[in-house]
Formats: sequence, C-alpha cells, structure tokens
Amino acid sequence: MAITENKALAALSTIRTPKGDRDIVAAGRLTDLQFSADTVTAVIGIDPREAQDFLPVQEAAQAALAALEGVSQARVILTAHKSAPSPKAPAQKPSPHQARRPEGYQGDSEIDAVIAISSAKGGVGKSTVAVNLAAALTKMGKTVGVLDADIHGPSAPRLLGLLGKQAGTISAHDRKLIKPFEAYGIKAMSIGFLTDDDGPVVWRGPMVQGAISRMLWDTYWGKLDYLLIDMPPGTGDAQLGLAQDIKPAAAVIITTPQDLALADARKGARMFEKVNIKLAGLIENMNQFVCSDCGSAHDIFGKSMGQAEADTLAIPYLGSAPLSMAVRESCDQGKPIALEDSVEAQIFMDLAQKMSAAL
Repeated sequence: MAITENKALAALSTIRTPKGDRDIVAAGRLTDLQFSADTVTAVIGIDPREAQDFLPVQEAAQAALAALEGVSQARVILTAHKSAPSPKAPAQKPSPHQARRPEGYQGDSEIDAVIAISSAKGGVGKSTVAVNLAAALTKMGKTVGVLDADIHGPSAPRLLGLLGKQAGTISAHDRKLIKPFEAYGIKAMSIGFLTDDDGPVVWRGPMVQGAISRMLWDTYWGKLDYLLIDMPPGTGDAQLGLAQDIKPAAAVIITTPQDLALADARKGARMFEKVNIKLAGLIENMNQFVCSDCGSAHDIFGKSMGQAEADTLAIPYLGSAPLSMAVRESCDQGKPIALEDSVEAQIFMDLAQKMSAAL
C-alpha cells in the first residue's frame, strides 16, 4: 500500500515536543515531509540548543513512521534550517497539505481550549448551535471566540449581527494580524469578513484547508478560555486536514433525528477518532418543533435518537434543542437566543455546561 501524507501526519501527531505541551505537527516543528517509493523523510526544525532534548523525539518519530504500512525506511532529521530540495531529486507533485504554522506569535497561542463543532452534514443547524453555545459560555463568565470555518457558506456574520463588516488588521507581537470582530462579548472571524460581497467562494479543498488554518493562526484572538470552530460540512481533505493542522482539544457532533443526518454524524465522529481527537459529546438539534401558538411539540424529523446514537458511538449525550420560531427569529435578527431569559436560552446554557464538563 502506498504511503500517504495523511497517514504520516497522523503518526507524527502522536509525538510530543520535549515540553509535552503539543505534538510536533501542531507545534509547527515539522518543516518538511518527503516521500520516495517506500521511504519517508521528515524534517523537524529545532533551535541548536534543543538538540539534546529532541533526540528522544527524533527516535519516537522515526519509530512511528517506520511502523506505517508500506514504509521500509523512515528517516527523521533534526535541523536548525529549513530544508532545500535536492537538485537530483525527481520533480514531486505538490502536496495538498500546504498549511504550515507561521513563525513567531501565533493567533491561538493564548487559547486554553479549541473545540470543533461538527456535523459532517449541512442543514442541521450546526452554526446556530455553535454561536449559541458561545453565547451561553460568555454568560457563564468565560472568554469565547468563534471561528466560522465554513468557507463556502459562512453564517457567523449574520448570526452575530455583523453582516457586511470587513476585517482590518492590528500590529501585535511583531506581526500584522487580523483583528477579529466582537459581538455580545464573543470574538468572531469568518471568511465573510474577508470577502467583498455575497458571491460564492470558488475554492478547491487545499485552498479551503489553508484559509481556515491561517484564519486561526493569523487572527489576534488574545486570551480566550474557548474557541469554537464552526466546521465545514463533510469529511474530506479540508475537514481532515483542518483537524490535523489545528488539533482541537475536543469535538462536538451536531445532528438531527433524521436517519440521513445520523448516518453522516456517525461518519464525522469516526473521522475525529481516526485522528485521535476527543469527542466531547453529541447534541441533537431540532429534535422537535414547538408550536408558538399552542405549545404542542411535533417530531417532524422523526423520533429522538440522540441518546441511542451517543450510546452507539460511546460518547456523552449532551442533550437536545428544539426547532422553534423564537430560535429562527433570533438568527434572522443576529442576536443569539442564548443571551435572553427564555426556555430556549436555558436549553443552550445546559448544553454549554455539559460540554464544558465533558472536556
């Protein structure tokens, strides 16, 4: 079986730096990754003063790569310089995994926990849940940010009342960084703040993946307790690469009771498991429609299956949220309903508390 970059990156993501605070990929230490037939070569960038401390890391990384199927020889090089391509080496096809952490200050360096909010399927209200979880966390006294990672269908600008805003820059820590917008105490960044109009962003997977990573690293988030990433739908290169580049502390799966949504949620959960990202739990959105006139509840997407699905996946069931006119109106108004004093607000508060406890 041919060696793939995703498998090599997944293996290297299990190797921690000498300080143990991050893996070598997330810490930006992996400066090059090359493949030739059944040989894989990884280059780890270090300061010359770190050489002795990184020897065990070098050995562990080499063992992890050597254990991959299809690898007969693995080499890990420690260097204080970026590697240059060999003039004798045959031309290599550009890798789709181009995202690399910038040198110097990085936007997520002061964030305590990055949480991916994912569904793997569009149309289940993932963005609405993400923004309202963020709002509930701020009511709990936490400092929170939202990164809208849905490049093709950004929702955060509308949900936070920031539609039409254009991002600016700020100089900080010897770098020019993007200044996030703030609404209701929530810091927010979205591709919607970086484009001129409502036209579609026609990008392929690698460009999408790189743009999301850069929005995290090049945004001046400052000190945050939580950053919620509203993940794009799907389980392809962009989603897998994003998970590997950013390495969230945990992921929350959003679904509806509909069989199709549950099937896709299951795929999303398995994707996070494959890259060793903790699943903090499952939320079943729009489990019932609550009539605003009579108060009766209707199972328009089918009988609730959230608890049963969470049990199948062996992850916590964080709870459910209804489909209601009040939630829809709050979305259109650009003010998260979790900020109000209502039944729906209390539901999102309960979900946020359970998510926080599951971390």
